[in-house]
Amino acid sequence: MEKEYQALMSNQTWLLVPYQGQENIIDSKWVFKTKYKADGTIERREARLVAKGFQQTAGLDYEETFSPVVKAPRAWFDSLKNALVNWGFKNTKSDSSLFTLRGTNHITFLLIYVNDIIVIGNNTKFLESFIKQLNDVFSLKDLGPLHYFLGIEVQRDVSGMYLKQSKYIGDILRKFKIENTSSCPTPIITDKKFTVEGEKLQDPTMFRQAIGALQYLTNTRLDIAFSVNKLSQFMSSPTIDHWQGIKRILRYLQGTIQHCLHIKPSTDLDLVGFSYADWATSVDDRKSMAGQCVFLGETLVSWSSRKQKVVSRSSTESEYRALADLAAEIGWTRSLIDELKLPLPRKPTLWCDNLSAKALASNPVMHTRSKHIEIDVHYIRDQVLQNEIIVAYVPSADQIADCLTKALTHTRLKPT
Repeated sequence: MEKEYQALMSNQTWLLVPYQGQENIIDSKWVFKTKYKADGTIERREARLVAKGFQQTAGLDYEETFSPVVKAPRAWFDSLKNALVNWGFKNTKSDSSLFTLRGTNHITFLLIYVNDIIVIGNNTKFLESFIKQLNDVFSLKDLGPLHYFLGIEVQRDVSGMYLKQSKYIGDILRKFKIENTSSCPTPIITDKKFTVEGEKLQDPTMFRQAIGALQYLTNTRLDIAFSVNKLSQFMSSPTIDHWQGIKRILRYLQGTIQHCLHIKPSTDLDLVGFSYADWATSVDDRKSMAGQCVFLGETLVSWSSRKQKVVSRSSTESEYRALADLAAEIGWTRSLIDELKLPLPRKPTLWCDNLSAKALASNPVMHTRSKHIEIDVHYIRDQVLQNEIIVAYVPSADQIADCLTKALTHTRLKPT
């Protein structure tokens, strides 16, 4: 607590002002929390000073709600950002939390999330001196080599880096009392149709808590992205059937708790994307489900599973919209890679399993029959004409993004 107080004072977190006799003074309190390592042992104990925001009156003391935590992360971030710029770091335009520094004999990357920092580079001596310099200015806690960050466990070996959330999954299973039940081979039953109809849950709190917890888990688990996205569409009025779907996902996680995301080293950093759309799959509004995933070399770096915003009048239209979203994601990833000065050996390739969508991307004559998707058509066409991307056909059996749009059998659902 004393260290936290000294840090607040040294960072000039607040300003003392005279009391005017009319303001509503809000009390404060100390909140204590124990941080644990991935193996469950205690890592450190934290103290945090917070304001009792519940003592305020809406419309009298405030107009907008906010998190009344005394630590000012925005001010701290701005101060750190200014220091990094003065030290020669450059803030990437593609990601405001990523900074890079290139010297004669080193490359250093610094990633900031609120008040947590990851520093990596290819020169150990420079990293040690830089961390010491950071500590002299901002009073940091150096936790050593990266092994646990924001609930994500990091393990290394000669084949690369493994990201998993085993401890996080275990905590979820214990919270919802699923840790002792039998496991399931898939996160969702094949051809299962969830609808708004059915007996409503009397208390939807547990359902919403489970959805929130599972959404964070999709950061490393591609295999549950579709099922979590599907059930999250019923947050406002979940049914017993939806809760059964949540429990199946949890039972699936129990049997696959050690599955992880493998980041592999590679000399050829080809940028490749897969897109797929399941046309009119929603029985409630007939919107299509779209999925995409992006690989850098052999490593999966980005994926998404979401319902499309409009109703498509053909499978080609839904596939092309998914292809346009993938092209936008590829464009952002490529801009970030360019800022990091990493060479791409070849043009990015976008794979889809719809021949009509592929034809639209390369044949401008077909535009007269696709005015209802004209913006997406021109977006893809411009990038193809500018030689920025290549659109290629992949058979449906080899479509990796398939698991992001529908429920698959356990033989087709491969571990991440």
